[in-house]
Amino acid sequence: MSDPRKRLSTLGVSRETMARLEIYATLLTRWQARINLVGPDTLPDLWTRHILDSAQLWPMIPSEARRLADLGSGAGFPGLVLAILGAPDVHLVESDARKCAFLREAARLTETPVTILNRRIEQVEPLSADIVTARALAPLSRLLDWAAPHLASGGQCLFLKGRGAEDELTATAKEWKIGHRRIPSLTDSEGVVLQLREVCRGSAQH
Repeated sequence: MSDPRKRLSTLGVSRETMARLEIYATLLTRWQARINLVGPDTLPDLWTRHILDSAQLWPMIPSEARRLADLGSGAGFPGLVLAILGAPDVHLVESDARKCAFLREAARLTETPVTILNRRIEQVEPLSADIVTARALAPLSRLLDWAAPHLASGGQCLFLKGRGAEDELTATAKEWKIGHRRIPSLTDSEGVVLQLREVCRGSAQH
């Protein structure tokens, strides 16, 4: 994999934004010593495994999008990264209070306006988001159970998935009708971004 910082520049990330991402990465490394924000074995490859992996969603967000809901934000991937890049009205949903404390500090230091919701996803009032994101959170069928109430009419889901994406799509077809597109991941040769539109409950089988 080439230098992830150079790859980020190809996504249109400015020097000023890159500096804010550097602040975020430094803070995460410092906090990782106290609480488990990311898998310890992924920390040396933080820029590729987490920051670039999240940032690859940025070009997929329509310019007319007005709100983004990130479910199970954890350390801020992908939601806080996307907010730093300029995604509008980002809501980070995370049930772990310690991770929320980290998100608040990261948002403060990077001067990134976000709304942090320290609740379980099921307890959050519908957010009417144009974009719903999630990463390494749950199987697709469960993700859709959580995402659908927060998705605005005409909105879309952007889910980062690994090698099991095809099987998850097959299983999901028993309960959901979705228009989907598979976009190869920039950071994982076996991974994809699932871009889902027209999400509605009901079997796609006839």
